[in-house]
Amino acid sequence: MTIRVLLVEDHTMIRMGTALVIEKTDGIELVAQAENGLQGVQAAKEFLPDVILMDIGLPVMDGIEATRQIKELNLNSKILIFTSRENDDDVFAALAAGADGYIMKGATPEQLTSAIVAVNEGTAWLDPAIARLVLSSVQRQNQKEEENSMSQPNFKTGKNSFGLTDREMEVLALIVDGLSNPEIAQKLFITRATAKAHVHSILQKLYVDDRTQAAVTAMREGLV
Repeated sequence: MTIRVLLVEDHTMIRMGTALVIEKTDGIELVAQAENGLQGVQAAKEFLPDVILMDIGLPVMDGIEATRQIKELNLNSKILIFTSRENDDDVFAALAAGADGYIMKGATPEQLTSAIVAVNEGTAWLDPAIARLVLSSVQRQNQKEEENSMSQPNFKTGKNSFGLTDREMEVLALIVDGLSNPEIAQKLFITRATAKAHVHSILQKLYVDDRTQAAVTAMREGLV
């Protein structure tokens, strides 16, 4: 089944080069292009793509707001942030807006197409550079919490505060590692239906909408 992609990018040369990569890849089809966030939202409604490659620094409407609006439309389109920005604020703002993955523009064509396929299948995708940034942020937060705990009682219940079972903790760790439901099932010797049920339960208990947000929450809260 062909993955239908919408590319939202304002830089002409980057847009042309990315479009060429997509068009040359079997199983992936470029159905539309947009030069700003507003056009991106309109194109998403018109073409109903499977995956949207979304830049952040867009004119008229930035990629974070465009992502938020598209997600509110419940189109079932996956959004892969495609940008040169890698600071904390942009990364967490994009993920909070509902982005399904984050890849840097310096990625190879193979990495880009792999990311498109992954998010289309529902697997959280974080560029290695972004994953390191997220983990670094988590480490800083944990250090602050440790410092605070030295001066005041710590009532945090840790992993059990979300009510996750031991099996769900195992599944959550594999979600963070980027495994799909079939891969989780194979790894834990359970059926795909059981893996899917565990993932659904985890999303509910963490109060998140998708696997990417679950992975970020898990790292932020020190669950993995």
